[in-house]
Amino acid sequence: MSSFDVNKIREDFPVLSQTVNGKPLVYLDNGASSQVPNLVIERGSKYLAEEHSNIHRGVHYLSQNATTAYEAAREKVKRFINAKEAKECIFVRGCTEGCNLVAYSFGRKFINEGDEIILSQMEHHANIIPWQVVAEEKGAKIRVIPMNERGELILEEYENMLNERTKIVAITHVSNSLGTINPVKEMIATAHKFGVPVFIDGAQAIPHFPVDVQDLDADFYTFSGHKMFAPTGSGVLYGKKEWLDKLPPYQTGGGMIRTVTFEKTTYAPIPEKFEAGTPAIAANIGLGAAIDYLNSIDFEAAAAYEHELLEYATEKLSAIEGVRIIGTAKEKASVLSFTIENVHPHDIGTILDQQGIAVRAGHHCAQPVMQFFDVPATARASFAFYNTKEEVDKLVEAVQKVIEVFA
Repeated sequence: MSSFDVNKIREDFPVLSQTVNGKPLVYLDNGASSQVPNLVIERGSKYLAEEHSNIHRGVHYLSQNATTAYEAAREKVKRFINAKEAKECIFVRGCTEGCNLVAYSFGRKFINEGDEIILSQMEHHANIIPWQVVAEEKGAKIRVIPMNERGELILEEYENMLNERTKIVAITHVSNSLGTINPVKEMIATAHKFGVPVFIDGAQAIPHFPVDVQDLDADFYTFSGHKMFAPTGSGVLYGKKEWLDKLPPYQTGGGMIRTVTFEKTTYAPIPEKFEAGTPAIAANIGLGAAIDYLNSIDFEAAAAYEHELLEYATEKLSAIEGVRIIGTAKEKASVLSFTIENVHPHDIGTILDQQGIAVRAGHHCAQPVMQFFDVPATARASFAFYNTKEEVDKLVEAVQKVIEVFA
């Protein structure tokens, strides 16, 4: 694409220039963690070398500088996802903490015996287990939106599930194991007809295409920084102010209080109410730098390039006899899960690693998906905009080598 130069982009990511097992690294495990550009590395180093200090409560120079940088990152998040206000963006350690925060805070206050929680069949464990814990504690029921053989949710079934007992819908925007892009805007609108709030796990969406939380009308939306070219330990939970104001704090301690006596504690307003203790300061400043990077490269052109790459890889792998693509939804993001007849995915991953190719092999924290497709695990190649068609060709060549080894 004329506005997207992948070779120039690759120069921004130092890890991509190394060799693994004597072969140039082909990094196709972006669904687990994406790589980090120089801009983010340099910003993190600057903080550690020149600004390292605790934030918000210090009056000295370093603390003031660190606080300014940290809150500037929150403003960048706000603009990136088009939140109404920066205080609707809560910093968390990642998507998993975002899921737990909403499940426990919302569940403690709003879910009671006999109530229902709607999840989907393709959820990551992080968006299943917290709701199971809440349901068990409260005597509530979990209902599951089924999917078809392509890995698409059956929306008619979803609409039929909504009723006066439904308290929340918690669904993924993009499946980490299938790549399916769910029609969350439509699903949110459907839930809102019943007065039901919706929580979106956006971990696999945010690195691949623009997300506008106001356009989606999401009540809650969470994502991890480490899947969008930022350091681990960074992440965001967005929530509409009217919901965040109603929820009790998830964790307690320093930084989230207004007053404390032995008789009573009052809490700070959002976002501080949900940010107890010392946060991951360097990581979230790095998240702000990652957003700067994405804003600098024509993110929409990168998303279009990525989609071309996914289509190319799907065509090439599908043509190999014995390879089965798991997840063939019409709308997909950059995830390509597959199996090879009579070869365990862990063996696929091991042989690919010998060729310098990094993929993920396993159940991808989505065991219900594996059960649905009747496979123990899959090999998963997941792409970012710094990957190339030449790397896809190397993947195809290595998959053919796997088949030869086990023939």
